[in-house]
Amino acid sequence: MNTLYHFGQWLAVALTAVLLACKPAVQDEPLQYSQEPAPGQVPVLRFAVHPLHNPQMLAAAYQPMIDHLNAQLNAVRLELEASQDYQAFENKYAQRTPAFLLPNPWQTLQAMKHGYRVIAMAGDAQDFKGIFIVRKDSTIRNPADLKGQAVSYPSHTALAAAIMPQYFLHSHGVSVTRDVRNLYVGSQESAIMNVYLGQSAAGATWPPPWRLFQKNHPKEAAELKLIWETPPLLNNSVMVRNDVPTHVAQQVQSGLLALSQTKAGQAVLRSMETAAFHPADDASYDVVANYVKRFEAEVRPVTQP
Repeated sequence: MNTLYHFGQWLAVALTAVLLACKPAVQDEPLQYSQEPAPGQVPVLRFAVHPLHNPQMLAAAYQPMIDHLNAQLNAVRLELEASQDYQAFENKYAQRTPAFLLPNPWQTLQAMKHGYRVIAMAGDAQDFKGIFIVRKDSTIRNPADLKGQAVSYPSHTALAAAIMPQYFLHSHGVSVTRDVRNLYVGSQESAIMNVYLGQSAAGATWPPPWRLFQKNHPKEAAELKLIWETPPLLNNSVMVRNDVPTHVAQQVQSGLLALSQTKAGQAVLRSMETAAFHPADDASYDVVANYVKRFEAEVRPVTQP
């Protein structure tokens, strides 16, 4: 009898627990979602720059540009966003998190697939070329001398600092997939430092990071030299996500294109090692699509190191 009684009590408690678990939870204050900022707040739009430098150096180089643009914007505020490496940056535009991008030309083509469009070109086209750095005491004289050696690059998707240098080696009879050991080291500065430290026989980069390295690390740069350069292509772009208000995109575009016209703007450009921003659109990068198609047919897939 007692056993049945206790069992009945247990069953009642168990059923009550099940019913309570099935009952929807009541929220004291449901979450509120809105497309508009709270009163008195200015919307913040992120401006992501691909890893030209490590995050600290990139902030030093590009924050003046963000500050200059913010001084001209009245409806929004821009916030600079750095990335640890190329893959982290590429994940960001694939997820459409930044409102504005400054990607390399190959990344420009990829970002178009995710709803970004070009509003400017960052820098002169003639400045967008791959360069090879070696130590001054190096025995490397010709591309063939790199056979059996290590070459450092920031990333396998870096256009000027990996794809164009690898096509240069290919065109000089050096197989990128068989003749050299490719080291993808995460940043432009790391690609150069690997040469200085003797971890690679040559490092691939492009002119702005090399100029900045010479300025910031004169002692190390004095032991290095530029040995070869590739033909130029087309420089990095500035892109805007397709849901950013048109008037905001136009304000940012106008602010960038006008930088070279004032002393304050010229100082901003110098901090980035960039001569000027130029008008450009998606069609401007068709030449890059053709170059990449040729590279993938003759050398390797861009997305596979």
